[in-house]
Amino acid sequence: YKPAEGSCTSYKDKEKPTILFMFGGGFIRGTRNDESYLPWFKAMTEDGYRIISIDYRLGLKGSNKVGVAQVNVLDKAIHMAVEDLFSATNFMIDNAESLGIDPSNIVISGSSAGAITVMQAEYEVANRTSYASVLPQDFNYAGVMSFAGAILSRKGKVKYETSPCPTMMLHGTADKIVPYRQIALFHLGFYGGGKLVARFKQFGYDYNMYHFIDYGHEI
Repeated sequence: YKPAEGSCTSYKDKEKPTILFMFGGGFIRGTRNDESYLPWFKAMTEDGYRIISIDYRLGLKGSNKVGVAQVNVLDKAIHMAVEDLFSATNFMIDNAESLGIDPSNIVISGSSAGAITVMQAEYEVANRTSYASVLPQDFNYAGVMSFAGAILSRKGKVKYETSPCPTMMLHGTADKIVPYRQIALFHLGFYGGGKLVARFKQFGYDYNMYHFIDYGHEI
């Protein structure tokens, strides 16, 4: 979705980033061009942004509902989506000229399962994990926008080896699907925006956090 004709494609003399978007649906369902996202795509393109909305493998397709109690299958589904995000990122980098994008100015964004994926992806990049090794050396995104996302950690509290890129988190405090705070047991944890913001604040990472008081997963 290209910037609308006549829209302002720069801000403070810098080109606005390309937004790489991932849809939601619990890793069970969803499509990259779902009608519910089109108004947001339109608003962004009218404000001078380019949107690239991608497909990814649905690791829980056929399931009714999977939560942290089935952590292994959830973990696999999240990382399948992360792999596909990194694959799409490499495609964009390799075809930057024909796509008309700056590979150093890509912001990843997602809703629900997509938000979990982009938050998890930046966690992998900042920690230089094997998942992120497929990306160019020293690559990082220009930013992350998470609409009701979380990070799955098997190593206790979320830690970043290097500072994550600027991150914007939006989360309803009454979200019953993706936890606003956390679900944790021993070294296993699923950490939502309300918990992650404390870590970002503690370590001085660049972030914006929007707490939607008493709202649920609709954010």
